[in-house]
Amino acid sequence: MKILMIFFVFSLSLFSQEAIFELITPIPQKFDYDLEKAKLGKKLYMDTNLSKDKTVSCNSCHSIDNYGVDNLEFSLGVGGQLDTPFNTPSSFNAVFNFVQFWNGRAKDLVEQAKAPFVNPKEMGLTENEVVSIVKANPQYVESFKRLYGEVNFDTIASAIAEFEKTLITPDSPFDRYLKGDVGAISEAAQRGFQVFKKNGCISCHQGQNIGGNMYQRVGVFADYPNAQTLGRYEITGKEEDKMVFKVPSLRNIAKTAPYFHDGSIPTLENAVQLMADYQLGRKLSSQDLADIIAFLNTLTGEVPNAID
Repeated sequence: MKILMIFFVFSLSLFSQEAIFELITPIPQKFDYDLEKAKLGKKLYMDTNLSKDKTVSCNSCHSIDNYGVDNLEFSLGVGGQLDTPFNTPSSFNAVFNFVQFWNGRAKDLVEQAKAPFVNPKEMGLTENEVVSIVKANPQYVESFKRLYGEVNFDTIASAIAEFEKTLITPDSPFDRYLKGDVGAISEAAQRGFQVFKKNGCISCHQGQNIGGNMYQRVGVFADYPNAQTLGRYEITGKEEDKMVFKVPSLRNIAKTAPYFHDGSIPTLENAVQLMADYQLGRKLSSQDLADIIAFLNTLTGEVPNAID
């Protein structure tokens, strides 16, 4: 894995600057979704009744008023429990991820939406209990009958996933820069993008979501100090998958602290320098670090318009 990563970073130097530039593409202004199903999904997303003690909703951890996160190291589930050993990823732009969860255990948003309901430390219900709660609400029943034909665990998760498709953040300053508006970002941010490319950060943080499209080992050049969770290994049982996680998106990264899969790093500055240490085997100068931070701040997009 280390040899492959070194080769990948080195190979970037063989590409033209134009080719490297095109590794990142703008978030689209719109994404197709079913409006009525999304409206139903939003109600479910916000509904604390869909938890064992009626205190936790999807929005509790993935707040739509806070860039899809709660800014906690670990989120709190029913009874105030720490719900997982993972930092909560943002629900914003999650539709662009190739899998969901840090260890990729859900193939899409529908699978992801199901998991918190039945986790005893998150929402603490069974599938049947979730369905019963929804069926006890006449408005939900009418909506599901009209839109899906019936209420079941699959259609409940489908409606939530449809709402999450609306949570995209287009038109960041960097997206405008990609589209040709050179003045959309500062000179420092432009330098930071060049440093980001030159140092090989773009080998993992690329694509529409500037991440979220591959797995990578954390700790290529230096061992990551926290091995409480082992990433893909816990799904596959393969030795080579130890400490391999989904690469996180950098979209809205300045708003979604703390950082890393274990939420252990409180500041963006520390996160960038540590990533350079662990993944690139490099120490960034203070100027390069400041410029990369300036670049990362341009990745904050428009907050999604709330649907009724």
